[in-house]
Amino acid sequence: MTRQAIGAGVLLLAMATAHPAHAQDRVLLQLDWIPTGEHAAYFSGAERGAWREHGIEISLTRGYGSGDTVQKVAAGAAPFGVADISAVLASRARQNTPVKLIMQIYTHSPHSLFVLKSSGITNFRGLEGKRIGITPGNSHRLYFPEVARRAGTDPDRIQWVNTDASAMAALLIARRIDAAPFFAIHHYYQNKAAQRAGEEIVVLPFVETGFAIYATGLVTTDQIIAQNPDLVRRFLRGATDAFTWANANREQACRLHVQRNREVELDDCMGSLRATMSYVFNDHSQKTGFGRHDPERMAFTWTQVAASQGIDPAWSAAQAVDLSLLP
Repeated sequence: MTRQAIGAGVLLLAMATAHPAHAQDRVLLQLDWIPTGEHAAYFSGAERGAWREHGIEISLTRGYGSGDTVQKVAAGAAPFGVADISAVLASRARQNTPVKLIMQIYTHSPHSLFVLKSSGITNFRGLEGKRIGITPGNSHRLYFPEVARRAGTDPDRIQWVNTDASAMAALLIARRIDAAPFFAIHHYYQNKAAQRAGEEIVVLPFVETGFAIYATGLVTTDQIIAQNPDLVRRFLRGATDAFTWANANREQACRLHVQRNREVELDDCMGSLRATMSYVFNDHSQKTGFGRHDPERMAFTWTQVAASQGIDPAWSAAQAVDLSLLP
């Protein structure tokens, strides 16, 4: 080999080392709420490079509710978001917001009522006259009439007590209300506070009445789906990797999560993540495949969203969902 050939080979090797073959796409993921242990799969995935393996350098930002996330994604503040399917369906049906759900994360809704064990309340039957806390626009209030109907309770005889979300658990523990609406995944750390006061919180999941609707998923815009489907595919592959790994390595996932979110205690993260994964990996997801829908449950979800929010049920919910790019 000539000196010229050797020199050329060294130069090519140096160039290949200095300049990676594919630049990383920088992507912002807008969450739906504050980064509790519920979000450990996203943060641990980002820390360990779940998306980087698919050519994406991801960053995460906290959310202010699913409705806000849908609007921010639609406005281009973030290309991808975490949001409840009900917010996507309602916004699309009412305002034709150009956002679609591209992966179903929660196979059924974590909507529930928290009650104190000492109250003697064990199910949704006989809640007439009880004081239930609520915040403005809370989806628990919108869905409750159907849950009550299924349980044989008159929803018109409930005493709804308007309050701030941050005060809800304290009011319950202090017995100033009889029940409080929470996602069941937040039971672990809320119950720790109750136990310090000599009480115990019992969870009454809406799903126990047969109210099985889809909930949290990943969203993006029509434009990104149409113009950059490869980015969507790679983003979804990263999300799949992140959730699969976090489910199999829960303590490690929480340790990575609390490194990024110091306000979250490891024990609380473990409790929330354990509960969260029961909504992600279960018999239903084994049947449909991770991220996908069962037509019957999807139809029921739309029926309940339309009824609870006064939307014409004749509108096609398929306009708000595109699962074609799932890995």
